[in-house]
Amino acid sequence: MDNRLEKIVKVLQEKAGAAYEEFRGEVHVFIAPGQIVDALTFLRDEHQFSLLSAMTAVDYWPKQDPRFHVIYQLTSLTQNLSLQLRVPVSGGLLKLPTATQVFQSANWREREIFDMFGIEFEGIPIRAVF
Repeated sequence: MDNRLEKIVKVLQEKAGAAYEEFRGEVHVFIAPGQIVDALTFLRDEHQFSLLSAMTAVDYWPKQDPRFHVIYQLTSLTQNLSLQLRVPVSGGLLKLPTATQVFQSANWREREIFDMFGIEFEGIPIRAVF
């Protein structure tokens, strides 16, 4: 793991109780649902992760706990770093706080995740049906 990422992951572990794994050279940080907005804000404001380059979900059915992972792929263009945050979501609790106040681009992605996986994002701006 890059030394710069290692320092960031340690802070996330201390502040948010995060866990992490490395897989094929990528760092995956596991964040509790209630901590995701604070973690995204911290990464954007303190470490220049200004790009939410991808947001999606994975369904691990028939496993129920966690049934899903919501994945936030962040990029720091100024530091040439990439970091993936994963939020485990159980099959019985399909709600997360919206990330739109941190990254406006999360709006469309959260709607797509709701349509594809049924995971609701609380606080998302008005959902219009097209």
